[in-house]
Amino acid sequence: NPSMEEQLTQLDKRGYTAIPESGKLRDLIKHLPHITDTLGCRIIQLLPVNPTPTVYARMGRFGSPYASQDLTAVDPGLVEFDRRTTAVDQFRELTYATHLRGARVFLDLVINHTGWGARLQETHPEWYLRSEDGSFVSPGAWGVTWEDLAELDHRNPALWENLAEVFLIWCRRGVDGFRCDDGYKIPVNAGKYITARVLDEYPETVFLLEGLGGSWDATESLLTEGGMQWAYSELFQNYSGREVASYLDYALRQSMRVGVYAHYSETHDNPRLAERGKTWSLMRNQLCALTSVSGAYGFTCGVEWLAREKINVHQSAGLAWGNANNLVSELCRLNRLLSEHPCFLDGARLTRISAENSPVYALSRISADRLDRVLVLINTDAEKAQPFELSAALFRDLGKPSFDLVGNKPFRKDLSALALEPGESLCLSPSSVPAGLAGAEYRINRALAAWAIKCLSQTRAAEEIGPFDWRELAKRVLAGPQQFLSSLAVVDRQVLKSDVIRALDEVAAAKPFSNVITWELIDTRRITPIPPRHWLLVSDLSPFRAAVSTVEKVMHLQSIACGQKHIASFPPDHFRGDAELLVERYSEDRPHANGALRFLVSEPDIAVLFPAGASAAKEPELARKTGLVLLTNGIGGMARLQVNLGEVKSKYDCALAANLHPAVPVDRHVFVKRIRVWAVADGFISALNQQSLLSFV
Repeated sequence: NPSMEEQLTQLDKRGYTAIPESGKLRDLIKHLPHITDTLGCRIIQLLPVNPTPTVYARMGRFGSPYASQDLTAVDPGLVEFDRRTTAVDQFRELTYATHLRGARVFLDLVINHTGWGARLQETHPEWYLRSEDGSFVSPGAWGVTWEDLAELDHRNPALWENLAEVFLIWCRRGVDGFRCDDGYKIPVNAGKYITARVLDEYPETVFLLEGLGGSWDATESLLTEGGMQWAYSELFQNYSGREVASYLDYALRQSMRVGVYAHYSETHDNPRLAERGKTWSLMRNQLCALTSVSGAYGFTCGVEWLAREKINVHQSAGLAWGNANNLVSELCRLNRLLSEHPCFLDGARLTRISAENSPVYALSRISADRLDRVLVLINTDAEKAQPFELSAALFRDLGKPSFDLVGNKPFRKDLSALALEPGESLCLSPSSVPAGLAGAEYRINRALAAWAIKCLSQTRAAEEIGPFDWRELAKRVLAGPQQFLSSLAVVDRQVLKSDVIRALDEVAAAKPFSNVITWELIDTRRITPIPPRHWLLVSDLSPFRAAVSTVEKVMHLQSIACGQKHIASFPPDHFRGDAELLVERYSEDRPHANGALRFLVSEPDIAVLFPAGASAAKEPELARKTGLVLLTNGIGGMARLQVNLGEVKSKYDCALAANLHPAVPVDRHVFVKRIRVWAVADGFISALNQQSLLSFV
C-alpha cells in the first residue's frame, strides 16, 4: 500500500515509533503443511524470536531481530493475545506442531552480542567489550559497524555458563538445533564448553556455525575443536563456473573431513535470486541442492514464490505468497530427490569430472553401497547454452545414464556432444528407480544401526568395538531391541573386537538373562523400579521424545522407529534414586505422559536418598524419602526398620517379629516394635537418627 507506506515513512522521519502488526507464531503453524508436505522441507529455521528494540537504539522500522533484548524471551509481537497461554506456550505450540509433522526446528541464536539496553547488559555489564574510552563496543563485518548492537566479551567463563543455560532453555522448549549467528567470533574454548553442556543433556542437538565474514580457518577450528557440527557454505556467493568448481572442491572436501557445509541458495544478507529471473533462481537452487552433502540444502522463505524484494531484517519484505509464476513444484521435486535417492544420502562419494574453468559443472555421485550412481550437470551460465562432453569410458563407469531425475523423464541426448540450455540442470541416472536401500527405509535402518552402536559404546570402550555391517546390525535390533540390549552385558570382548555381528549372534543363541526394563504408557499408573545394571527401554506406538530427570541430572532422547513401535533407551547405572520420566508423544491422542521411576542400587547408599547439596534445613522434605531396612534370618524372624531409627511409619515396622508357624505364612507376632539409640560423645548426648545422619551427608 504506497499511501500507507508514505504515511509510515513520515512518522519515521518525525521520530515516532510506528510498528505494523507482526505475523504470529500460530500463523506459521497454519502454513506447516505447505512447508513440510508440499515443499518437502524437514527443518524450519527461524530468525531470532527475542524482543527487539522499539524506541531505544532501534534500527529501521521494526528494530533488528539480532538486537536481542532478552535471549530467553519471546517477542510479544509474535504471539496472539490469549488469556490461556503465555508467549513461551505459543512457541512450544509451534515446535510441537513441527515435530508432529516429522520435521525439526532450528533457531537463530545470537551469542556474540545483544541489543543496547538488553537485560544482560543491565545485569552484567562486565560481560561486554569496551573500548579504551570505556564505551561499549559494537560488532561489524564487511566494513559495516552494527551500531544497534553491543558485543559480548567471551573472556569471561561465567558468560559461557550463562549462554549454555540460554541454549538449554530453548532446547527445553522444543528447539532441535541452532544457527550460531556471528559464530566465528566465538573463541574455541567458549564454543567447546557451551556445546558440551548442551549435548550432555540434549545429545542430538545440532549447532550450525554462521562463519560468513570470518576466516575459513576459524570455521574449521570451531568444527573440529569448538563443538559445532555444521557450517554455512559460501556457495551462494560464488557464481562463475570457475568460482563454483573451486569453492565446491574445498567445501566437499571439508564436509567429508570436518563437518557438513550446508548449501543455502540465498540468505537474508544477499539480494533475492528472483531479481535475475526464474531461470537464474531455479539454476542456483538446483546447484545448491544437487551438490549438497547428505541433503544439507536450504532456501529462504519466498524463494518458492520467486519473491524479488530483498529481505531487510529491520523492515518487512513481501514474500510474493501465492505467486502463479513460482518454483513450488521444482523445489518439491528437488527435496524429494535429496530425501529419497541413495546418491544424496550419507556416505555418497562425490567427484568433480568437469574442467575447473568449464561453465558446465559436472559431478559424479556414487552411493555408499556403490549400487547407485548419478551424473549431475549444471550450466552455471543462465544467459546462453554451453557445451559438455563425456567420454565413453566415463559414460560406462556411470552406468550409461539414460533417465533425468530432475525432470523425471527419459534422457536420450548424446552425452559425447551435449549442449545444455541456459541455466539447465540435469541429474542423470541409469534407472528411474534406485537399486539400493533408499528413502524412509534407508533412514529407519540407519537409525537402528546408529542406536545399536550408541548402546554398544555405552557399555564397551570404542577400541573394543570391531568391524560390522550396519545393515546386519539394524536387522539384529529389529528382531528384538530387548534381546539386543540384554546381549551387550555378556558379549565376548575378544569376538566383539574382530566381528560385532558374530559376537552378538553367539550371545543371542545362548538366550541371556534380560537386564531390560520396558516402560510403556500403561506404566504411568505405577512406580517402575529399575534394578542395578539394567537398561530402561521406553516403547510406544507413536514417535516421542523422552526425558529422565532427577535432582542431579537429566537426559533427553528422541525415539526411533523399530517395527511397529518407537523406542528410546537409557543406559544402565546412569541415574540413582527416584526420577521422573517425561514423554512428549507425537500423536493426536494424549500428547504428554509422565511416569515415576526408581533406580535401585546394589548396596544401601544413603546418598541416593539425599541429593547433592541437601542440608538439615530440608529435613521435612527429606523425611518423605527416608529408606528402610528389611532383615530376615531364613527361619521366620524379621526386622523392618526405618533408616530414621526409632520412627514408625507402618504397622509392619518392627525391631523383632516372627512367623511362628513352621510351614506356612500366618499373622506375624511382633515382639519388639521399635528401638531407639543414643550416644554420648564429648559430653553431649545425641540420638542416632535421621538428623544425625544428615549432619554427616
